[in-house]
Amino acid sequence: MDKVKITIVAVVSALSSWLGILAIPVYLLLACNILDYITGLMAAKYRAEKVSSYKSIRGIIRKICMWLLVIVGCVLDSVIQYSISTVGIDIALPFVVSTVVAVWLVFNEIISILENIIDMEVQMPPFLMPVVQYAKKLVEQKAAGEAGQDAEKNEEVH
Repeated sequence: MDKVKITIVAVVSALSSWLGILAIPVYLLLACNILDYITGLMAAKYRAEKVSSYKSIRGIIRKICMWLLVIVGCVLDSVIQYSISTVGIDIALPFVVSTVVAVWLVFNEIISILENIIDMEVQMPPFLMPVVQYAKKLVEQKAAGEAGQDAEKNEEVH
C-alpha cells in the first residue's frame, strides 16, 4: 500500500511541477468533469429521461472535447512562447491561454453541476448560480479585454 501511495504522490508531484500554473485548473476541471457526469446521471431520473449508453457516450465525448480545448490552449501557448523566443525576447509565459481555457471550462462545469442539482429539486441558495455566472463572465471579459488591448498596442506600434 505504501508503494501505491508513493507512486501516486510522485506522479501528482511530477505532473504539478510540469503544469505549473495550469495544475490547479486541470485538477479542478477533472473533479468537475466527474461531478458533472455523476450529477447528470442522478438528475436524469428527475428529468424523466432514460439513462442510455448513447447519452452517456455523448457526455463522455463532450468531456474529452473539453480536454482537447485545453490541449489546443497548450499548443497556442507553445507557439506563442516559441515565437517570442525566436525574435530574441526572453519572457516566460507558461500556459497562459490554456489556463484561461481551463478556468472557463471549470465554470461551465460548475454551472452544469448546479443545473443538475436544481433538476433534482434540491434547494439552492439564490445567489450561487448568479455568482458562478458572473465569475465566468469575468474570465471571458478579462481574456477578451487583454487580447483586445494587446491588439490595439500592436496596431499603435505599426
